[in-house]
Amino acid sequence: MEPKFNNDSSSIRVGLLVLNENCYHKLQNDDRIEDNNSTPILGVEENGIQHSISGPTSFSRTCFNGLNALSGVGILSVPYALASGGWLSLIFLFIIAISTYYTGLLIQRCMDIDQTITSYPDIGERAFGITGRMLVSTTMNVELYMVVTGFLILEGDNLQNLFGDIQLVQIFGLIIGGKQCFVIIISFVILPTVWLNNMIILSYISASGVVASIVLLGSILWAAVFDGIGFQANDDTQFISWKGMPTAISLYAFCYCAHPVFPTLYTSMINPKKFSKVMFVCFLLCTICYASMAIVGYLMFGPGVLSQITLNLPTNKISSKVAIYTTLVNPIAKYGLMIKPLENSIENAFPIQYNTRTCSLLIRTTLVISTVIVALAIPLFGYLMSLVGAFLSVTASLVLPCLCFLKISGIYRRVGFEHVVIVGIVILGITIMVIGTYTSVLQIISHL
Repeated sequence: MEPKFNNDSSSIRVGLLVLNENCYHKLQNDDRIEDNNSTPILGVEENGIQHSISGPTSFSRTCFNGLNALSGVGILSVPYALASGGWLSLIFLFIIAISTYYTGLLIQRCMDIDQTITSYPDIGERAFGITGRMLVSTTMNVELYMVVTGFLILEGDNLQNLFGDIQLVQIFGLIIGGKQCFVIIISFVILPTVWLNNMIILSYISASGVVASIVLLGSILWAAVFDGIGFQANDDTQFISWKGMPTAISLYAFCYCAHPVFPTLYTSMINPKKFSKVMFVCFLLCTICYASMAIVGYLMFGPGVLSQITLNLPTNKISSKVAIYTTLVNPIAKYGLMIKPLENSIENAFPIQYNTRTCSLLIRTTLVISTVIVALAIPLFGYLMSLVGAFLSVTASLVLPCLCFLKISGIYRRVGFEHVVIVGIVILGITIMVIGTYTSVLQIISHL
């Protein structure tokens, strides 16, 4: 395998701070224990495969980290996805869940074949050389950029829903009001978190993703059962809507876009042979949570459910405020962490003489400003996340793991059941990518 670009690899791994800060710093400082003690890393052998142990993370904590990786803002949009595609679209939620679970296992098998692999870009490089590494890194960074842009839109929508429209403000000759003003205000709140180099505090706050999902689902259920909203929209629901099916499937795919973090989860485990069980637990629980939120939200609001279910909630109820505040807090903490890999990639691309604190602050501030501009230009959370799901999440979570495994394992040379399954997933992914991206772009253009 060709030499790795360490800067690129390390910049991608910074994203794991949200998952396992202590483990990350321990591995970085101890250099995986190997250099300091001059002893080989221990391993667990299973079916003739030596699994290297490179971290102190237990099974239960890895499950928690995996759940946090899979639990994101996608839960807000699954009722809208179900409303777009109808009840039958739930089948595709389960198909995508099973397919992405399987591709997560393919990532593990790629790492078993070559134990020098420690990150997702490493897998791309092992399979397709520098081109593969660049493709994986670019996909990951663009996806992170679009997701944090979605955070700003989400914050603006929910703040406007909570406090109503504010008076128009004139800034540099431009008249800004309502949601746009909230987006700008929240960007000033987020900006200091982007300037930080020590992300430990933010990592612990944002690691509550699974807790936030449970609180959110509980608040929605409480609003339906005890606050009088009920499930009266049952008669207005539809069995299937082919027109909205691409949007539904794309949003479902967006919910399962944690694959870039799986290699670090795997290498951080005390007993890596249990990684497949971790994947099963994480995907099962998250899918139950996503399906429950989709069904409950659709029964509550029917075809009128918005791209974020919190926007449908009456703001005078305690349960609604709990749901909205939970939705607001987590993205503020996650923004700085999620954009960190992109910051590092850009900073590492500059010559060494420009690696100063001033240049770093300028780059980070410019990134935040650019996401604000995109959020103001395309204030369509549902359609933008649908585009991310169709084009980027499908690429990173379905297509690339399959293609990389086919190349690394050499299984493409022989036809068998698994070969057919993998090719089927690739075809499914490409179909979703093409149709979903086309539909999302048309929707964005028509609503601007």
